[in-house]
Amino acid sequence: MRNNRTFASISAISRRRLLQAAGAGTAFAALPSRLFAQETLKVAAIYTVPVEQQWVSRIHKAANTAKDRGDIEYVFSENTSNNDYERVMREYAEAGNKLILGEVFGVEDAARTVARDYPDVAFLMGSSFKPDDAVPNFSVFDNYIQDASYLTGIIAGGMTKSKNIGMVGGYPIPEVNRLMNAFMAGVREVAADASFQVAFIGSWFDPPKAKETAFAQIDGGADLLYAERFGVSDAAKERNVLAIGNVIDTQADYPETVVASALWHFEPTLDKAIAEVKAGSFKAADYGVYSFMKEGGCSLAPLGTFEGKVPEEIKARVAEREKAIRDGSFTVAIDDSEPKAG
Repeated sequence: MRNNRTFASISAISRRRLLQAAGAGTAFAALPSRLFAQETLKVAAIYTVPVEQQWVSRIHKAANTAKDRGDIEYVFSENTSNNDYERVMREYAEAGNKLILGEVFGVEDAARTVARDYPDVAFLMGSSFKPDDAVPNFSVFDNYIQDASYLTGIIAGGMTKSKNIGMVGGYPIPEVNRLMNAFMAGVREVAADASFQVAFIGSWFDPPKAKETAFAQIDGGADLLYAERFGVSDAAKERNVLAIGNVIDTQADYPETVVASALWHFEPTLDKAIAEVKAGSFKAADYGVYSFMKEGGCSLAPLGTFEGKVPEEIKARVAEREKAIRDGSFTVAIDDSEPKAG
């Protein structure tokens, strides 16, 4: 398995060393360009889940693509607990990595504390918060793929017969909520009378619990499931109902189950950050916009095995909406509020 979890590149560093603060009141408009003269940028990533987990897998894929191009050196840690996150951030910073990626939804304050202590390192972190000029080397991102989620909703609305749709998510936080809400809005464009069962399993990676929750929704009348977590499509397959994928395309594993998926492409986000760091112009910013469809940050997966099963009028509606999204004449609403059943 792909694995850098042993931190081979930083094993010689004493974990007892503490960085001397550069001065609590000092702020920098951008990171000094002299630090990034090197052609190959050292990049590290810290993940709280396995790299196979769908959300993290997209970051990992983009980083490996940049590595294969020769733009960066790349190491990573997976399954890092929230209690360990700050320590690992510091180790990677002291190892000479100039760009550190990760997801800090459970350690927002601690991560920003580390960034303040390492003003010469750029941090690009998945976060529910907005950037803060007081921490100028800390930028945020999220998977703003509401455009693609909306399109999958149109497809779902055209495929459900019971008009009862089950939705299983990890946590009711903005990055989950906005995609669910966009999906629901897409469904209602073609099936205004559809109803939704909404549940959160309280985990980013618990396929058995997600599967159990999905079974309950199927028992409650759902004939189509929104699979925000691994395990939902397994339940759909076993009960012979349909599923809509999220972030990655799993149709190859579920050819008779997964109708469509909203895909996240992290490459535009990472490439922008790499360019800014190398130019010495990295600063606090919200990189979420690079996940929008018009930026190439998301797309609708090919219908594949369902190409001949989705009604032609629904495919035409999707094509029309996608064109409008790309040319800016239609904007999918960004709704971070917790989606409600009903």
